[in-house]
Amino acid sequence: MTASPLERYDRAATRSSAVVIGEYSTSFGLAVRLLPRATRQHIRNVYALVRLADEVVDGVAAAAGVPADRIAAALDDLERDTAAAMASGYSTNLVVHAFATTARTVGIEQEIVTPFFTSMRMDLERTTHTDGTFATYVDGSAEVVGLMCLRAFTAAGRPRTPEQLAVLETGARRLGAAFQKVNFLRDLAADADGLGRSYFPGVDVEHLDEGTKRRLVADIDADLEAAASALPLLEPGPRRAVALAHGLFAELNDRIRTVPAASLRTTRVRVPDPTKARLAALAVAGRLPRKR
Repeated sequence: MTASPLERYDRAATRSSAVVIGEYSTSFGLAVRLLPRATRQHIRNVYALVRLADEVVDGVAAAAGVPADRIAAALDDLERDTAAAMASGYSTNLVVHAFATTARTVGIEQEIVTPFFTSMRMDLERTTHTDGTFATYVDGSAEVVGLMCLRAFTAAGRPRTPEQLAVLETGARRLGAAFQKVNFLRDLAADADGLGRSYFPGVDVEHLDEGTKRRLVADIDADLEAAASALPLLEPGPRRAVALAHGLFAELNDRIRTVPAASLRTTRVRVPDPTKARLAALAVAGRLPRKR
C-alpha cells in the first residue's frame, strides 16, 4: 500500500531523530537499542528534541555567529513551535514534528515540557546556582525528561495502580537527576572553561576537595538507589534498557569515586567499551542493579 503524504513525513521525521541520537550519544544509544521497536523510536524522538534545545544554548548557535539576543529568541521559537506541534500534530521542523507525534501518542503533557525549556533558558541567563535554582534546573533539564520517557515506557503496558505509578514517577525523576549530576561531575572542566558555568551550589570548581567530591558522589548513589527500586514495575523491554542505562551511569559514578578530586577538572571519566559490553550482557540477561 502506498504511504500517505503524512505517513511519509512522519517516517522522515522519525529517521531524523534517529540520526540525532546516533550523532550525539553512544551510551544512551546502546541502552535504547534494547527497547521494543515502537518504544525505541519514541525515546529517540524525546532525546532528539532535548538535544536540539541543548545545542541552542550550549554553543552551536554562538559558534555559527548568532548574536546572544537572537539565541534566546531561537530557544523561544523552538518552545513555541513545540507547543504548537503538540497541539496540532505538525511542524515544519522534523525533530519537533517527531517529538510531537510521540507526545500525542504516549501522553506527554505540556506541563512537563514547559519546565524543560525553563531550565534551558537558565543556561542562557545563569552561570552559578543556589540550592533553589539548582533544584529547579535539575527538575526541568533531567527529571521531567525522565517522566517523558516513562510515558513512552508505560503507554501500552499493563494497568498500574496509583501507588505503582507514583513509585515509577519517583524512580524516573531520580534516575534523570542522577544522569544529570554524573554529567556535571564528569564535565566540570568543559562546563567551567568552555561554557563559563558551575552547576553545583557552593562548589569551587577550581579547588574541588575530596570531601566535597565524596558528598556529590554519595548524593548520586542515593538517586541511583531510589531509581533502581522502581525497575521491577517496568515491562521487561523497558526494564532491560533502563537497567543498562542505570548500570552505565552507576559505573561512571564509581569511576569518578576513584579519581582524586584535584584531577577531576583535567580528567574526563569514561566507561571503556568492554565494560559497556559486559553491562549490556547483564541487562539483556535480566540482571537488575545492585544495591548502592
